Amino acid sequence: MTFPLHSSRLTLRSWEDRDRAPFAALSADAVVMQYLSPLPTLDASNAWIDRQRAQFAQHGFGYWAVELRETRQLVGAVGLSRPTYEAHFTPAVGVGWRLARPFWGCGYASEAAEAALRFGFEELGLDEIVAITIPANLRSQQVMQRLGMTYSSDDDFDHPRLPEGDPRRRCVLFRLSRRDWAQARSVAGQERAARGV
Repeated sequence: MTFPLHSSRLTLRSWEDRDRAPFAALSADAVVMQYLSPLPTLDASNAWIDRQRAQFAQHGFGYWAVELRETRQLVGAVGLSRPTYEAHFTPAVGVGWRLARPFWGCGYASEAAEAALRFGFEELGLDEIVAITIPANLRSQQVMQRLGMTYSSDDDFDHPRLPEGDPRRRCVLFRLSRRDWAQARSVAGQERAARGV
């Protein structure tokens, strides 16, 4: 399997100790973490990084550290994971992201997620990749739509590990099949060829 992954502006790579401080700062930003499971302390943030390292060692995938290719500045984390709870769509592999606020609105989440999807479909041979968020997180849903993922209200579910009344309990699910991903890439390639790009 090929590491690191590269896109036009980003590198998705293994976690390094130099990532711990900027990732802790990202994780302490209440706006970034509004719809995510909190990582309230440095220890919790470091433990999350350590879990990603363990996921790569065990499964060959997880969340990569994402950096700008030009400056090597940490942008955030993007990658693949298996939900560890039971729901109507599991077992599954999901794509997700968390980026530091200064890098919002630049298209980095979509760009890095596309690299993760390519890895999932081409390297891991997955038939489908999902993405999960809550109804209020419209920014992430827009990324999911840009990635070509589709939504059906029939897939809405209550997160089994969150209690009644938790605003993150009700979730929406987006899906992308390998067939639809490959077809979209083929159409995009034909359009680029037609433009002479």
